[in-house]
Amino acid sequence: MRGVLVTVLALAAVAAVAGSWLAPYDPAAQDLALGAAGPSAAHWLGTDDLGRDVLSRLLAGAGSALFWPVLVALGTTALSTSLGLLAGYRLGWVDALMMRIIDLAIAMPGMLVLIVVVGVLGGGYGWAVLAMAVLFTPGDIRVIRSLTLAQRGLAYAEAARTLGLRPARIMFRHLLPNLAPTVVANALLSFVAALVSLAGLSFLGIGLPAGTPDWGLMVEENRGLLDLNPWAALAPVILITLVATAATLLGDRLFETLSEGGAR
Repeated sequence: MRGVLVTVLALAAVAAVAGSWLAPYDPAAQDLALGAAGPSAAHWLGTDDLGRDVLSRLLAGAGSALFWPVLVALGTTALSTSLGLLAGYRLGWVDALMMRIIDLAIAMPGMLVLIVVVGVLGGGYGWAVLAMAVLFTPGDIRVIRSLTLAQRGLAYAEAARTLGLRPARIMFRHLLPNLAPTVVANALLSFVAALVSLAGLSFLGIGLPAGTPDWGLMVEENRGLLDLNPWAALAPVILITLVATAATLLGDRLFETLSEGGAR
C-alpha cells in the first residue's frame, strides 16, 4: 500500500518539476477551429473550448498546483514546530501569551480570510501562501505544545536539564526527535489542506490570471464542457483527489512507522 502511495506522489512530483517539458503540446496553444473535443489519438484527454490540449495543460499545471502547497506545508511546519516547542517547554508568560493569540487565530474563518486577502491584495498565490501559513499554524502549535508538555517531564529531559544543557539544545536535539511522527503527519496534512484550499481559490477565479495552466482553474474554466468533453473538468478533479488522498494516507502510514520505531 505504501508503495502505491509513494508512486502516486512521485509521479505528481515529476509532473510538477518537468510537466512543461513532458507536455505533448504547448499548453497555451489554441485551435479555435477544433474547439472542445473528446479524447482522440492526437489529444488523449481531448481539448477545451479554445482547442487547448487538456493533457498538456494538466502536466503544465502540476507545478502551480503542487509547488505552493509544498511551500505552505514547509512554512507551517517550521513555524508550528518551533513555536509549539517554545510554548510547551518554556511555559510561563510565553505560553500564556501564545495560547491567547492562538485562540484568536483559530476563531477566524479561514477560507473567508483567504478570499479577502487574495481578492484585495492580488499578486497571485504569494499572499495566499503567507495567509495560509499563518492560519494553519495555530492548530499545529497546540498539538506540538501538548506533546512537548508530556515530554519535558520525562527522565531524559530532566537529565538534560541537570547536565546544564541550553534550553534550545534540549528542545531541538532531544525533544524534537520524539515529536517527529506528529511533525511529519502534520506537514502532509498541511500540504493537503493547502492543495484543496488553493484549488478552491482558483475555482472561484481568485489568485491566478485566467488561462493559466492550473488544476483548480481548469475545473472552473471547463465545468461547462461536461457534455462535450467531461475529461477537461474531471481530470483535474481526479488528480487533486488522488494526490490529496495519497498524501493523507502516507501521513498515517509514516506516523505509525515512526511511532513504532520510537517505541523500540
